[in-house]
Amino acid sequence: MPRKPKRPCAYPGCPNLCDGQYCEEHEKPMREQYDKYERAPDVNKKYGRVWKRIRDRHVRAHPYCELCLKEGRITPVEEVHHIKPVSQGGTHDRNNLMSLCKSCHTKIHRNELHDR
Repeated sequence: MPRKPKRPCAYPGCPNLCDGQYCEEHEKPMREQYDKYERAPDVNKKYGRVWKRIRDRHVRAHPYCELCLKEGRITPVEEVHHIKPVSQGGTHDRNNLMSLCKSCHTKIHRNELHDR
């Protein structure tokens, strides 16, 4: 099976071709920059190894987007959404979780921003 052609590295001025977004030379520094400046500092306290296990268990039990299923579409799950956010006292309890595709997850968060 043919492979996708390599693309230029996304790092400004880098001429290297790569399979992902960045070449091997720039992948680590860009990941470190993302972790330092763009990721919430307490993300591992809220979403650590325990969350990953809970999320994986929920995805196995609910493999399709719940909102798409209500509309008659079958879309694989990409995100597990907290109905009541952890930042507002929500828990990882299965009654507070919802399987969603990326599109539906984005719609829910946009609506939450407009409701504030």
